[in-house]
Amino acid sequence: SRRQAGVHQPDYLGGVTATACRWRIMPPVVSVAASDVSPRMTTRPPTDARPLRVLRYVWRTPLLLWHALIGLPVVMLLIALGRGGPLSHAAVRWFARNLLWIFGMRLQRVGTPLAGGTLFVANHVSWIDIMLLDSQHMMGFIAKSEIRAWPLLGWVVAQAETIFLQRGNGDSLGLVMTEMAQRLRDGRAVAAFPEGGTRDGEALGPFHARIFAAAVEAAAPVQPVALCYGPQCNAQAVIAFAPGEHFVGNLLRLLGEPVRQVRVCFLTPIEPDAHSGRRGIAQTARSQIEQAMAQA
Repeated sequence: SRRQAGVHQPDYLGGVTATACRWRIMPPVVSVAASDVSPRMTTRPPTDARPLRVLRYVWRTPLLLWHALIGLPVVMLLIALGRGGPLSHAAVRWFARNLLWIFGMRLQRVGTPLAGGTLFVANHVSWIDIMLLDSQHMMGFIAKSEIRAWPLLGWVVAQAETIFLQRGNGDSLGLVMTEMAQRLRDGRAVAAFPEGGTRDGEALGPFHARIFAAAVEAAAPVQPVALCYGPQCNAQAVIAFAPGEHFVGNLLRLLGEPVRQVRVCFLTPIEPDAHSGRRGIAQTARSQIEQAMAQA
């Protein structure tokens, strides 16, 4: 992944509000214009001792191989038997949760994801965000088509009802928006990262309003989700892709990271008819996630 201007191209408490999940961030930015980017919200923690990292590789590498060589075929069988139903969904959640555990991520969910046709939108830090959300609720992601070729993860993501987008292709975007709206009408959940790509983990980027058009068209609710790595979100920059770092490099680096808490905060749903079009929804969704960060 190449970085340009800090951007990479490419269970349970109910009824919570944004104040239930805490981060450190500067006062909120409400505009979704491309020039509006939040101030820094994390700092990189010091690198831990190399011997400890080596020990983690020794312990986790066999677990990862077991998960890939034994766990994955079991998941493939369950997905085939489930034919896209509850069994298939449970298999994907099981795979995602165990993968996160192997990587030392200890999950805490705050809030409850809406059932039925809902557009979930979250801040985007790294590829592992997809695993975080898949571990909690079945939702079809909007993801760049290159993910199909990623080892292991690409296949799992494809089976999780992902809608692949060819970036830079206007026809592809139109087809994706049509598919999103139809899934929402059919009562199926869809997820997207409105920032449009991963960043350096230091700031919350602008939310692109166009992605919310599908929810407006389908009259479906939008639920913001705040993803926090480490206490007070202090590991966002560690989880994010480093400059010039590719997927395999990031995966191997994260495999050696210390155990840390990860919080997935499902915030207050947004009804599309309560706001002035997709731009109003985008502003509200971004404000909720930013407010969750500001309460640290």
